[in-house]
Amino acid sequence: MLKIYNTLAREKQTFTPIVAGKVSMYVCGMTVYDYCHLGHARVMVVFDIVSRWLRSSGYVVTYVRNITDIDDKIIKRANENGETIGQLTQRFIDAMDEDSAKLGIIRPDIEPKATEFIDGMIQMISALIEKGFAYIAANGDVFYSVNNFEGYGKLSGKSLEDLRAGERVEVDTHKKDPMDFVLWKSVKPNEPSWDSPFGGPNGGKGRPGWHIECSAMSSHHLGERFDIHGGGQDLQFPHHENEIAQSEAAHSHDGEPCQMVNYWMHNGFVRVDEEKMSKSLGNFFTIRTVLEKYDAEVIRFFILRAHYRSPLNYSDQHLDDAKSALTRLYTSLRGHEVAVDAIDWQHPDAARFKEAMDDDFNTPEAMAVLFDLANEVNKTKSLEVAALLKNLAGVLGLLQRDADVFLQGDDVQALDVDALILARIAAKNNKNFAEADAIRKQLLEAGIVLEDTVQGTTWRKL
Repeated sequence: MLKIYNTLAREKQTFTPIVAGKVSMYVCGMTVYDYCHLGHARVMVVFDIVSRWLRSSGYVVTYVRNITDIDDKIIKRANENGETIGQLTQRFIDAMDEDSAKLGIIRPDIEPKATEFIDGMIQMISALIEKGFAYIAANGDVFYSVNNFEGYGKLSGKSLEDLRAGERVEVDTHKKDPMDFVLWKSVKPNEPSWDSPFGGPNGGKGRPGWHIECSAMSSHHLGERFDIHGGGQDLQFPHHENEIAQSEAAHSHDGEPCQMVNYWMHNGFVRVDEEKMSKSLGNFFTIRTVLEKYDAEVIRFFILRAHYRSPLNYSDQHLDDAKSALTRLYTSLRGHEVAVDAIDWQHPDAARFKEAMDDDFNTPEAMAVLFDLANEVNKTKSLEVAALLKNLAGVLGLLQRDADVFLQGDDVQALDVDALILARIAAKNNKNFAEADAIRKQLLEAGIVLEDTVQGTTWRKL
């Protein structure tokens, strides 16, 4: 049975969906004001794998991943660029879609934009005010009162006193408590705004705070309570903590909060030199920058080699290692024409793969099964084992290209490699080993490795 590490419970728990056979999953998506970096890539790949495995396990999945298209950073960048917010966000939505497609990400079933749900956010804020969980400040902002929600801090595992002592919070004299967070921001110059019933010096005009967006969008598409909520570890506090406070208070019945989510999942950070990758630190790498140097499947493989909850250490060496390892898998499939087919989960190796994935999506253990199968293919040349290897890897979104396409590349070669291989064979047959070695060296300098086997000579790109 599938077990998921539930951040809220701080333990692995057997997964039991709210509705038998169906899974509702919401993942916090990107704020679209710049190109996605590897931290974003990890979120996309991790929850792509979660969705794929749930579907492989027979569940009907509704996967929602939102797009934040209104935010302080978006407004600032659009004003700096002299363009509309819509122009800026659509450009980076398109870029995100291009990057994720290259990484083999299956599009979520639903991708709501925050600006499409302003009315739902206003309704939720109004409910929170009515129930005594929010208040309108003198400047027209609407704040959530954390003191009025008994369960605040349960996701982070900290009391309000701990949070007040340990967290840096924005100083705002209009708040009743420093930990209170904004639900609605009163309109400011050069910012977009929407009408609201909240009143204040600007007649209620303003825009939503960040946290309320996900509460409104998730409940609209998945209901007041759903199965899985995911995102990066950095969102655990305050974003997800605030989502719980908002949603459970807004959907409370007769004073009793309605549990928002059954299983909370958080993937680990991407690190560079043991520091979290982030734009604020200036140590981030965009997906498209890394794609200039590495094949997209290598990046996907690199992400999946680490368990999703573990830190992922970025370096060229780690990506080079990932490329070498993926090359070994593709090399074992070379010359085997296998079709995509149903997997016999009773097969011992398939059962091992399933056991790993059912253990909190343990992709490193699942990939170890792939390497065992590749070794067996290399030894036995078994078409059946090769088929199992390719089909199990397909569950992870790997090894689905023709092996020669991956190993040789699908770009036009400046050299006629096949002609040079024939010339090398002729030189060897004539015992002109110096010429044969010179041809091998020439190809190696061009980034092409020759591999001599009993079936003949093949080649691949470095």
